[in-house]
Amino acid sequence: MKTTLPFREILITAVFSCFLVMLAQSQTIYDSKDLRFLNSDLPLQVRVDDLVSRLTIEEKVLQLQHTAPAVERLGIPRYNWWNECLHGVARNGIATVFPQAIGMAATFNPELILQEADVISTEGRAKYYEAISKGQHEIYQGLTFWSPNINIFRDPRWGRGQETYGEDPFLTSRIGVAFVKGLQGNDPDYLKVVATAKHFAVHSGPESQRHRFDAWVSETDFHETYLPAFEALVTEAKVYSVMSSYNRLFGTPTSCNTRTLVDILRGKWKFNGYVVSDCWAISDIYSFHKFVPEATQAVSLTLKAGCDLTCGNEYVNLIEALNRGYICENDLNVALKRLFTARFKLGMFDPPSKVKYTSIPVTAYNTDAHNKLAREVARQSIVLLKNENNTLPISKKIRKVAVIGPYANDTTVLLGNYNGIPSNPVTVLKGIQNKIGKGTKVSFAQGVEKPEVHAQGKNPENAAALAQEALSVAKTSDIVIFIGGISPDLEGEELNLEVPGFMGGDRTSLDLPQNQVDLLIKLKATGKPIVLILTNGSALAVNWADENLPAIIEAWYPGQEGGNAVADVLFGDYNPAGRLPVTFYKSVEDLPAFEDYSMKGRTYKYFTGTPLYAFGYGLSFTSFDYQKALVQNPVLSKIDSISLSVMVSNSGNYDGDEVIQVYVKQPGDGKNNPVKSLIAFERISFLKGETKNVSFSIPVSRLRHYDPEISDYAVSEGSYEILIGSSSNDIKLTCTVSVK
Repeated sequence: MKTTLPFREILITAVFSCFLVMLAQSQTIYDSKDLRFLNSDLPLQVRVDDLVSRLTIEEKVLQLQHTAPAVERLGIPRYNWWNECLHGVARNGIATVFPQAIGMAATFNPELILQEADVISTEGRAKYYEAISKGQHEIYQGLTFWSPNINIFRDPRWGRGQETYGEDPFLTSRIGVAFVKGLQGNDPDYLKVVATAKHFAVHSGPESQRHRFDAWVSETDFHETYLPAFEALVTEAKVYSVMSSYNRLFGTPTSCNTRTLVDILRGKWKFNGYVVSDCWAISDIYSFHKFVPEATQAVSLTLKAGCDLTCGNEYVNLIEALNRGYICENDLNVALKRLFTARFKLGMFDPPSKVKYTSIPVTAYNTDAHNKLAREVARQSIVLLKNENNTLPISKKIRKVAVIGPYANDTTVLLGNYNGIPSNPVTVLKGIQNKIGKGTKVSFAQGVEKPEVHAQGKNPENAAALAQEALSVAKTSDIVIFIGGISPDLEGEELNLEVPGFMGGDRTSLDLPQNQVDLLIKLKATGKPIVLILTNGSALAVNWADENLPAIIEAWYPGQEGGNAVADVLFGDYNPAGRLPVTFYKSVEDLPAFEDYSMKGRTYKYFTGTPLYAFGYGLSFTSFDYQKALVQNPVLSKIDSISLSVMVSNSGNYDGDEVIQVYVKQPGDGKNNPVKSLIAFERISFLKGETKNVSFSIPVSRLRHYDPEISDYAVSEGSYEILIGSSSNDIKLTCTVSVK
């Protein structure tokens, strides 16, 4: 295992390399009056070199911080690199809010997520043009977005898991690649916006320890779980920015980790964009990790390792680092050229006529078309977990509906975190009211306090009154729709709250809050059918509900159109087909310690127990028959692709989508082998009664595993079992391929 060089060795290497560069640069002569960087007919690299050559040391250092000031003598406007668009343009006023990232993954539909990301980048451009038209260059107004979060959601206790695409590296890769391509656009010369893959590379809590935590994983887990999504986004999607994380990895902070940033990212994967630190993470290197004693050494290490931009102000210390000889001016130049290349590729120094994205009007956000897409993504993200006796869909002829629950009329659970502000958020209550005709009475009762409020010691008499109101409403209704779960006020990034079951943004329990379970028990005693709708960003152990309620829907944090989308499903205007991107465990006791980054016993790939709901699980109002699977070429070389066809029929009474999932079992009985691994999936629409022959072309390279003997990936020779089904534990068909 490689480790970072001691500071003294880095210093010696830096001084020698600086001498060689200064010797070479002493031959360079340029005319400072010829602003060649503004000449859009010149090659990009010539323009970047010219601009950087004109900056003073002080100017160079200040440009390496996320709040880059203007260089007025050169006409360079100030720029703030910090912007967010996890599931819509965030923190910059009114914008379309799509479902939270975990819900995006639940669609199992990369093509849809590409459309979403294209809309997000359009809104990002519109917001940018609106800002600069007013002379504004502030935080959250630029074109460099710090999304997506492609960390693996290895443990449901992590509060930021809602920001990810779930627990599986392959699903994360496919959704992440689509999202990046949608953000960055397809112009050969310009980026629509810059996407940022974060947090590189092994990062998933605990939140309370993230500034000092040291993650150690096996080489197998490192390569098979934590790296693949980053590799896909860099090599396939050409993501232009990567963000390091707060924690240490193998003893070295990730912002100065030469193994990940130099050897893997720029060396093996040939990444040519820029790296940004997480916010004030460079301060953690000396303040919390105690990796070096003070700031000057820390910034020297991060800059030399290829961390080009700091979110924070730590890089002001680079001037002192230069004076001490820890770095040389060329180290500044290397980082600066990467950053200014990004700004040039965004068209910031070119005539608008050359940049096609300048045609996007300042009004191109929060449009009717974007709202419609938000509703469609929300509908496709919804997972039907249980539907006993065809409780759903509900007839629109129903006369009395009770809508109960702490989140029924709450907009917070629509939005998740890192969100924008919708102009017309539709709660589940409002969505139901929108759906049902005038002849139906919809009665609402909160029923219980929200967990975040309940824990503050509210008067028990108030709790009793809320419950009594809910029971009264339920008894006079034909059906009860209960909207419960948890909220982003409970799970998230470094939250400061004291609530049973939650700590610092993370969770200590997977259970549904007890006051909700208690009320559901009382509601069940009324004899009324109950539909439970869950809002959450991570797995919930709803064991009692699964055993006792006829219907359960997973809605996630579904975005601004979430209420309409849920109502579409409840009343049969949309047949749900979302799939779980994470395993729903029965108890936190089924999991290893949260601080343990080993994948043993985690996720569908390595969990050997019985889950409540499996990865990839999701029901439909219709039914699908898997009739035949055929491999055209069962004997393959390592450079071939598996040509697989699967015949599937919609044998039920509704049109609907099916997510056909393809898994593989590695040959042999290797102790590090996963139980199974997802290698392909396809979301396909079927008319009722329709049969389709669905084809897959799966590169044999997807069968790879990490081979410690060669310290690299390999595809083993042998027989692979291909598993085709509707979830990770509902395998319908199997076949075999051999790799020679």
